[in-house]
Amino acid sequence: MRKNYYIISDGKLMRDENTIYFENEEGKKPIPINTIYAIYALGSLSITSKAISYLAKEGVCIHFFNRYGFYEGSFYPRESLISGEVVLRQAEHHLEKEKRLYLAKAFVEGSILNMAKVAKKSGEDDTDIISTLQSLYDAKSIAEIMGIEATARNAYYEKFDSILKELKFEKRSRQPPENEVNAMISFGNSLLYSAVLSELYHTQLNPAISYLHEPSERRFSLALDLAEIFKPLIVDRLIFNLVNNRIIQKDDFDREMNGILLNENGKRKFVKAFNERLEKTIKHKDLNRNVSYQRLIRLECYKLIKHFFGVEKYKPFVIWW
Repeated sequence: MRKNYYIISDGKLMRDENTIYFENEEGKKPIPINTIYAIYALGSLSITSKAISYLAKEGVCIHFFNRYGFYEGSFYPRESLISGEVVLRQAEHHLEKEKRLYLAKAFVEGSILNMAKVAKKSGEDDTDIISTLQSLYDAKSIAEIMGIEATARNAYYEKFDSILKELKFEKRSRQPPENEVNAMISFGNSLLYSAVLSELYHTQLNPAISYLHEPSERRFSLALDLAEIFKPLIVDRLIFNLVNNRIIQKDDFDREMNGILLNENGKRKFVKAFNERLEKTIKHKDLNRNVSYQRLIRLECYKLIKHFFGVEKYKPFVIWW
């Protein structure tokens, strides 16, 4: 079974015959190619041309983060699941205003309903989050939809200090995060964006054609769209668990760049818990079988393809448990 590899220390990836090796100060470790799903490079990583060629051939995405834990970019191998018809349908749904608005609203609806679900599950009143839905349904532009998403998220964030027992959130701050909780949100959202991108790679979707976020050069904006839906389930619930069970504490952070960032030990704890969350399974209410959280992301991609071809109207994933 293939799995995600999180490389936190500095080192080098190389190929020797049909095996990939990671080498650092502690030695050289083999990573069988048929076990690699995606690589998250969180330390300073150099890769030989033979290794990257082999990883590309095997369809392995590599996601790079800088030393502060911020997402830098991805090595996205040449796509093997190419479908001109899917790309044309994707573009059609972006270019036609009403079709684009429908999908943008659907992504934000899913995000709002999932934020409300997480807040309520944590014992909080979700009325102010849910109330933003009416404005969403009446919205006439992407900018308006983005504004409603921000309003809902602010209402959601206001509950964090009531949910969190050990660390304070206060308000959302980025680049640099001003406290420990914000550092974890930024880091977690970067990991989630990369995980969504890995799933997109294994479909026929073009990751640069998006609906809520504007497509632009140098970013895979469809991954941003889909990540909005899954942030409450995968990142926020993970942070509540790590903080309230004292798995991550203040000594897992360092003060850098006039802000607070996870140190190496903190990153190790976070990525371990993040990967366990991706691998966590639930009984799918429609498929009637267990699926992992990571698989839920892939299923969302397949739902989009069905929508583009008129097979089934897209409805966003909403937590049902």
